[in-house]
Amino acid sequence: MVVRVAAVALALVAGTAGVAHGVDYPDPAAVTGDVSVHDPTVVKTPSGAYLLAHTGANILLKTSADRVAFQNAGQVFPDGAPWTEPYTGGGNILWAPHLSYLNERFYLYYSASTLGSRKSAIFLATSPTGEAGTWTDAGLVVETDDADDYNAIDPDLTVDDDGRWWLTFGSYWSGIKQIAIDPDTGKPLDSAILDLASRGGDAIEAATIAKHGSYYYLYVSFDRCCQGANSTYRVMVGRSDSINGPYVDRAGVPMLDGGGTEIVASHGAIHGPGHQDVLTDGDTDILVYHYYADNGTPLLGINPLAYDAEGWPALQSAARMV
Repeated sequence: MVVRVAAVALALVAGTAGVAHGVDYPDPAAVTGDVSVHDPTVVKTPSGAYLLAHTGANILLKTSADRVAFQNAGQVFPDGAPWTEPYTGGGNILWAPHLSYLNERFYLYYSASTLGSRKSAIFLATSPTGEAGTWTDAGLVVETDDADDYNAIDPDLTVDDDGRWWLTFGSYWSGIKQIAIDPDTGKPLDSAILDLASRGGDAIEAATIAKHGSYYYLYVSFDRCCQGANSTYRVMVGRSDSINGPYVDRAGVPMLDGGGTEIVASHGAIHGPGHQDVLTDGDTDILVYHYYADNGTPLLGINPLAYDAEGWPALQSAARMV
């Protein structure tokens, strides 16, 4: 499937409403093997292979040599993660991990919660190799409860041009937040919490920040996840010249006021694409996400991103991926 350039341009200009009616988005790249995933995050390893983590029992891992064929690689915590059970209601399903490789070490931020609850927590684990069973839990990073107007889920770690570490997270309620992280500990540097994006209590989550050129791009997912083929997730983006914002969409609407320019939404047999990560692989930025098949199975989506003359990203056909 090929992007209809005129339709995409119209959708990008439309900006804040974010509903790109009639857009024929490109299909995900063909992937093979173990590709049933939810909330994927991918990092390139020092060997040139790829490590993927995703929501599941004790956080699930997959590996790939070529970003096409994937195979299961076990669990981050094969012996369980009992320290998370106060937030999961005793279950072992851990959510929305984010992988980084920094300082010759793998970092994994992940969340523990239950659907619709603000009794949530983000934890950190580290590993020298990224392999199952080699991860050491480094403890609690941030937590929330029903007294808070934000939610500690969906972590994303970004290192800015000055080498400062920032953790972006949140969903629904008052929206997407950001805290400074101490690189020596992986924990909060101070108590300050920044506001990055909000829909006034409506569905927004799964924040990802990626730098391209002179801008930081904040990708989020709008609308409903986790409804199988009835999911309405869609990926939105805004940008700022500062990692701390303010972020605006293509029409200039602040993301704190509900702004966002649509990157991809449901089309054809691709239902509810979202919970995105951005992998910079060589000189190509790649959007990694999940979507639902017609039968409700969550699957891995991968597409390259291209930037127009004004620096705004758009999803590209897999034929553009090298």
